Amino acid sequence: MSDATLHATAPDPDDFAVQIADQVESFLVAVFEVAKGEDPDSAVPFLLLEVSQLLLAGGRLGAHEDILPDERYEPDLGPEPDVDEIRERFAVMLEPIDVYSEVFDPYEPRKAPVPARISDDLADVVADLRHGMAHYRAGRTTEAMWWWQFSYFSNWGSTASATLRALQSLVAHVRLNQPLPELDGLDTDVSMGDETLEFEAGAVMVEEIAGPLGIRPVK
Repeated sequence: MSDATLHATAPDPDDFAVQIADQVESFLVAVFEVAKGEDPDSAVPFLLLEVSQLLLAGGRLGAHEDILPDERYEPDLGPEPDVDEIRERFAVMLEPIDVYSEVFDPYEPRKAPVPARISDDLADVVADLRHGMAHYRAGRTTEAMWWWQFSYFSNWGSTASATLRALQSLVAHVRLNQPLPELDGLDTDVSMGDETLEFEAGAVMVEEIAGPLGIRPVK
């Protein structure tokens, strides 16, 4: 996993770092294309596919031995790219189903579910992946791999996993003709228990979101 990998005339496609970087780059390109809103009818299925594929890269990073950076301190990358625009675009696009409930840590006993937003999750994942990609493009391959592995454990892995569960659940609700509780509009800064979730559940039906979001129920 040498930094020379990036500068090779023809990077070895079997190199672990090259494969991870390709998967990260593919996710970033795809998500920004979806965020343009040019094909909203396929947004949810496409996001489901892309997040699933990204988590394959995350699983490989998680199973890999610890990757250590070459330097003790991370090189300065300058200002972080703003992700507010992509966050806002997804918030508008996914407005009917942006908010979902999530248990932050499944191994923490009696932890109440908390509200989260798919738009926030996608923006946070993008920010983590871009940070590593900046190192990779600068030729610091080991630094990039360390960052992607570290942030997979500390942030983007759990965030993407939660997003995947929400997207999969949404598609399942639609395809199985099951009513979808309305969570949009909840305050995502406040924890909520089962009673709150039950109280906030509304009458939004699958048919109201299936068409605009490009998914159809099973007949």
